[in-house]
Amino acid sequence: MTGYIHSVYNGGMVDGLGIRSVVFLSGCPLRCLYCHNPDSWVKTNGEKRTVEDVVNEVQKYSTFHKASGGGVTFTGGEPFVQTKFLTKLLQTCKEKGIHTALDTSGHTTVQRAKSALPYTDLLMLDVKSINPALYKKITGAELDPVLDMLKLSLELNTPTWVRYVLVPGLTDDVDDIKALAEYLRPFTNVKKVDVLPFHKAGEYKWHERKLDYQLTETPPPSKESLEMAREILTINSVKSNSKV
Repeated sequence: MTGYIHSVYNGGMVDGLGIRSVVFLSGCPLRCLYCHNPDSWVKTNGEKRTVEDVVNEVQKYSTFHKASGGGVTFTGGEPFVQTKFLTKLLQTCKEKGIHTALDTSGHTTVQRAKSALPYTDLLMLDVKSINPALYKKITGAELDPVLDMLKLSLELNTPTWVRYVLVPGLTDDVDDIKALAEYLRPFTNVKKVDVLPFHKAGEYKWHERKLDYQLTETPPPSKESLEMAREILTINSVKSNSKV
């Protein structure tokens, strides 16, 4: 089986537990205002590779994975654009004893998610906002598929980290953050809420492609606002921060 790979980074330390190989799949249905990989939006812009080829590359770093409690993380783009390829990658890695993590926006169908999550040791779900109108403003898409993915993760008892990007003037509203914390409260499979600071490292890619980047004047969040968001989301929503 073949699919399109944007890039592979070996040595990731912020994409799950331990040291990880990070596989970026091409293709994404969202157009997030702060996306730092607009070059990954079109699936066929990636390099066509086989499952065996990708897994063999990941296995070269198995010593580092095992020593650190790491593994492989599949991200994008949006990995579910290539559901069959993604599922086969996850399944093959699991068969070879590699810890698997899946970093996704959640934009897929429940049926497709059900094919991949049984081979996923850790789900990393990007929740841009719990406010439907704001979510659509940020992504151009609807919030419902994200919530469906979250519900499915609970049903399957998949260990989950929620990722939330704090963008000044966009996702830093205290009431919205509290609403997200309250929504997450019943999800006992959510082991961590990771609040990530907004950055503009990928802005140049927008300009190279003559895309309209709307956040040029937006600064990174302050240390105080990051601490505020992390405190609200950690104290009010996460039941356990145990190893997954």
